[in-house]
Amino acid sequence: MKTIVLEEPGVLRLIETEPPDPPAAGEALVRVHRVGICGTDLHAFAGRQNFFDYPRIIGHELGAEIVALGPMEDDLGLAVGDRCAVEPYLNDGVCIACRRGKYNCCVNMKVLGVQIDGGMRELITVPVEKLHKSETLPLDHLALVEMLSVGAHAVRRAQLEPGENALVIGAGPIGLSVVQFARASGANVIVMEVSERRLEFCRQQSGVDLCIDAKDDPLPRLQAVLSGDLPTAVFDATGNAKSMMKAFNYVAHGGKLIFVGHVGEDITFHDPHFHSHEMTLLASRNATGADFAWVIETLEEGRIDLSPWITHRASPEELVTEFPRWLNPESGVLKAMLEL
Repeated sequence: MKTIVLEEPGVLRLIETEPPDPPAAGEALVRVHRVGICGTDLHAFAGRQNFFDYPRIIGHELGAEIVALGPMEDDLGLAVGDRCAVEPYLNDGVCIACRRGKYNCCVNMKVLGVQIDGGMRELITVPVEKLHKSETLPLDHLALVEMLSVGAHAVRRAQLEPGENALVIGAGPIGLSVVQFARASGANVIVMEVSERRLEFCRQQSGVDLCIDAKDDPLPRLQAVLSGDLPTAVFDATGNAKSMMKAFNYVAHGGKLIFVGHVGEDITFHDPHFHSHEMTLLASRNATGADFAWVIETLEEGRIDLSPWITHRASPEELVTEFPRWLNPESGVLKAMLEL
């Protein structure tokens, strides 16, 4: 079967591998039809991804079809032919995080395409409980469910209230996902971004209340539009250390800062400022099954139009040559998709 391997930073190979064995108890064999290209994949290609080893079959944003099911103890309502999004976070079920229902940050977490081989191959075996089916969503949209779930989880972490002013820093796919679910929670959403192309996308496609160019001094602009106040919830989805450290300055007294991205270096802040604001600092990692369900329900109800998000597509043969170009901001990539 066709398989794409990231052998080392900057080196993608299309190779032939043997198909998996038939699924064991509690497993499903799925045919991968679509793979969304995530920032994680791009960072791994560039050699800058945390929690990553080479060589690796990358790909964790999967739109797939069930082709075989192993014996199951419980009826999960799954059948051969069902189209599903794949929850790529494989947890141990016994660590302190899993015992408290926070299996998205399992002590021994293994994410498909990161710590273990992922979905850039025609067939893959996954636990049945990690499949989230939809009878109506197209494969393109199923492949974006994981990405959207990361944003949805960050919004759930923030516990937004209707009418709350929320700032989202970074309008890449994850930031845009935060925007959609912050709006669904009733927040007034402001987006801050350095890319004029992405700011224009927000103005035209995302329904945000205000877009701010981060290259200018954004603090006076924020205060001006909020009558002297600052946002009570600030999400940083940049994965950029400088941006993450500046984000502390945009949070209102009594507010919260949510780091949706992560970076492989230290983040520092001025403690008197942090303390005087009685600020809450939250990390948001991965997503849960409840987040996947929220996203699929939202998509099935037609509340998010994903058609403008997918800007680039490639076959397996095209991907190995196109992928390096997608790292260049001038390529205009918002979301790229591998079609298997």
